Amino acid sequence: RNAGDYIFYTDWAWTSFVVFSISQSTMLVVGAIYYMLFTGVPGTATYYATIMTIYTWVAKGAWFALGYPYDFVLVPVWIPSAMLLDLTYWATRRNKHAAIIIGGTLVGLSLPIFNMINLLLVRDPLEMAFKYPRPTLPPYMTPIEPQVGKFYNSPVALGSGAGAVLSVPIAALGAKLNTWTYRWMAALNSSTL
Repeated sequence: RNAGDYIFYTDWAWTSFVVFSISQSTMLVVGAIYYMLFTGVPGTATYYATIMTIYTWVAKGAWFALGYPYDFVLVPVWIPSAMLLDLTYWATRRNKHAAIIIGGTLVGLSLPIFNMINLLLVRDPLEMAFKYPRPTLPPYMTPIEPQVGKFYNSPVALGSGAGAVLSVPIAALGAKLNTWTYRWMAALNSSTL
């Protein structure tokens, strides 16, 4: 039984690493570029990522309250990727389109690499298997068995590749949200006159 739980935890770690790398890079880039372009100040993206990190520490406390060890849930490494977005905006003299294309690509490429730090620090899956037997999951949540030994099976490469492609349109969405925000602000101001 526990051998199966061990396989579950190791498979789940790699499967979720890819899925969450993609979702976290897109989640980071949409908010970070929105606030950065809204203020027009390079450095705002890093500030945003820092706040997100602190929120995640708090969220981990909820798992701790449920009886899990504090390192059972990992905090995404958002800050270095946000720094690259800030750097792009600064280096291109506040060019919005460069921030979207170059900055978005850098966030998508880098976040899975920085997130590897988490996989190095995660608690041993075998220890997890014995202390916390796997939950019963619906079929769509069950991780796919990895095909070990194939050169294309790197979760970092998969996360970075998909993240780089998806983060650019999501960064563009974050930039577009600024336009809508200004329109909403203008509409609200004109309606109150």
